[in-house]
Formats: sequence, C-alpha cells, structure tokens
Amino acid sequence: MSYQKPAGLGALVQKCQPGFALPRDFYTRPDIYQHDIKTYWNESWIWVGHVSQIVEKGAFFLFEYGHESIIVVRDGSDRVRAYLNVCRHRGSRVCVEHQGTARVFSCPYHAWTYDLDGKLRGGREMGPDFDPAQYGLFEAHARVFEGLIFISTGANPPDIDAGLDQLRPLVAPFDLANLKLAHTASYPVPANWKLAIENYMECYHCAPAHKDYSRSHSLKDPASMTDELVGAMQDKARAAGLDTTEISLPEQSGGGMNFYFRRYPLYSGYVTGSKDGTPVAPLLGTLGGYDGGTTDLQIGVLNNFLIYSDYVVGYRFVPTGVQETDIQVVWMVRGDAEAGRDYDPDTLIWLWHETSLDDERIIRVNQEGVNSHHFVPGPLSHMEWGIQSFYDSYLGMIAPSV
Repeated sequence: MSYQKPAGLGALVQKCQPGFALPRDFYTRPDIYQHDIKTYWNESWIWVGHVSQIVEKGAFFLFEYGHESIIVVRDGSDRVRAYLNVCRHRGSRVCVEHQGTARVFSCPYHAWTYDLDGKLRGGREMGPDFDPAQYGLFEAHARVFEGLIFISTGANPPDIDAGLDQLRPLVAPFDLANLKLAHTASYPVPANWKLAIENYMECYHCAPAHKDYSRSHSLKDPASMTDELVGAMQDKARAAGLDTTEISLPEQSGGGMNFYFRRYPLYSGYVTGSKDGTPVAPLLGTLGGYDGGTTDLQIGVLNNFLIYSDYVVGYRFVPTGVQETDIQVVWMVRGDAEAGRDYDPDTLIWLWHETSLDDERIIRVNQEGVNSHHFVPGPLSHMEWGIQSFYDSYLGMIAPSV
C-alpha cells in the first residue's frame, strides 16, 4: 500500500472554523486516515503498557495501531526497549505472539534472528558481503514514567520530558510504578478514532449519556463543583498526602504534546469510583486515606488516566481502520493487591465498564450521523474546550504549513 498525501488537504484544513466541529472528510476519507497514522500517531508518544507486564529479562508484549506493530521488551541489560515488528529482510512480522518471554526474536518466514538488543545475529545464505550490523530491527523511542511505558516511532518525537518532570511530584503519592494490571477490556466501535478521542475530551455528554457516572462525578455539571464541595475534597486530599496543584500545559515544544493534571471531587457519599461509593481496592502508594476525589491525568492527547485513591483507569482509543477504533481500558491496582482477597474484579471494573458501553453506543451513532452528506459541523460548547485543544494540536501536526 503506497502512501500519498491526501489531495486538497490544505483547502480542507482552511475550512475548519475555531469553535466548531471538524468537517465530514476528516472522519470518512481513507486517505486522511492513513495520513493520520503517518503524521499524528507515528509522531506522537503513545502509552502502551506498564512495567509490571515485563518484569523478567526477555519478557515482551506487542502494541498495535493502524498497520503498525511494536515489540516492547525488557532486554538483557534490564532496559525497556521498543522495536518495529518488521523484519529487515522482506518485511514479515518478526514476533507473532502477542506476549511472552523470549531469548531471541526469530522471523517465522526466513529465520532471520534478532537479539533482545535488536541486533541481527545473522541471515542464512546471504553471501560473504552481507553485514548483519546494518540490518538490526528499527528501534522506536521509549520512555518509562513512574512505571508507565510510552513509545514513539517518530524520528524526532515531541518533548515529553519537561512535562513529565512537572507531573512527577504530583503523582508520587500514588506510587504508579508499583501498580499491576487487574483487568483489561476492549470495546470496539465502528467509528473514526477522532470521534472517540473527542468524546473523552469533554463531559458535556456525561449527564445525558452516563447515568451511572453522573451519580458520583461532579465533572458532569460544573455548577455543582461548589467552593464547599471542592474545598472539602482539597482538605481531605492534603490530609491524605496529595498535592492539589493543577497543571495544564498545552502543546509543549510545538509538537502537539500537552499535559493535564487536575483532581476534582466526587459527590457526597462517594469516596471512590464505584457503584455504591465505597472502596474497591487497597489505597494506592503512600495515601493516608480517601479524599472523595479523582484525578484527570493526560500525557498527550492520546494517553488518558483517571486516578482514584484505590485504583487507576487508563484509556486508549486505538485506530484499526478508517471507521474502526478499539477503545482499550486498563484497570490497575497496587502491586501487592490480590484478586479475591483485596479486591473483587467485577466490583472494581463496574463503573468504567458501564461507562465504556455507553461510550461505544454514543460514538457509534455519532459516526452514523457524521457519515451523512448533509452533516455540517456545529459549534462547540464551552464544556468542550478540550476538543478545541485537540483540534489545534491535530491540525498543526497533519498540516503544519497550512
């Protein structure tokens, strides 16, 4: 499949109006979808997993989006590395297992074999002039932040370190490095990935679309975030050992990278995100108690987390086709918590499972409407300011000269 820049992209970008939704073509055209993968996803930082998934040397897992496949592995030097899952011979996938432990990676097609550091051991019958040192696996950039693994396949990915440095002391009490995956779930939706991202970037839809979420989360109604409600949470947060500083850093270094950190209150009677408001797992990190709040954490538009006092939810909206997106949800608890003893998995996942089912439904019908040739982009609410922030970074990356 050859790549060509979408025809008329500059003119299409010029049609975009600040404060309005994007035109229909951004959600329906296959060539724009391919351009999205090449210029936005390949050039961004993507959260792919947690270090608890690859504890041993040689442990690996695959992360895939669009037509891309990435091998994430702990090498022989105990370093987390990432490689393009593309054989340097004729392009076959090298690793076909989704996860496991390996001493080497051997291509199933012609048996080119690579060490954990990506170097090619050798190629059979390649002749005396063949130099294996020239044909190691292509390496992707990798960063580990408090146990969270991020990768980028871009030659010069946006600066992530400056924002992470500001976030580090704020997330320290949660001890994210010592989490473990308690549950993962996938919610495929027949919609363009941008509609899924946009849905997450606003809570304008929360009250009408998420009845269960809205019983407990004040974000669904800004007017309900009274000084009294916020102040009570902040007092409890400080007593529990949390910093209530807020961070909003849009587009660091002009590369579409932004960072957001904000703790907001749950309604009275709820100490965490659960069906009845009661705890569902042991307190995270060094927390001394429940403050009745949750933290929205965003590390780039593509990487979103909610941090309660007793568990973390990570969200990814992974493109698999022009109108196919895999909503991936990951629940994490403290590393020493045991299912059945310290938490019940069904109770833990209830809220965000139900919320994700709601999201699948509303995103699906959103795409169905956008597919209409009569669709005209409408104005954004002030509660949808996050969508405009996404548009700004997205358009700046896919058409930087426009």
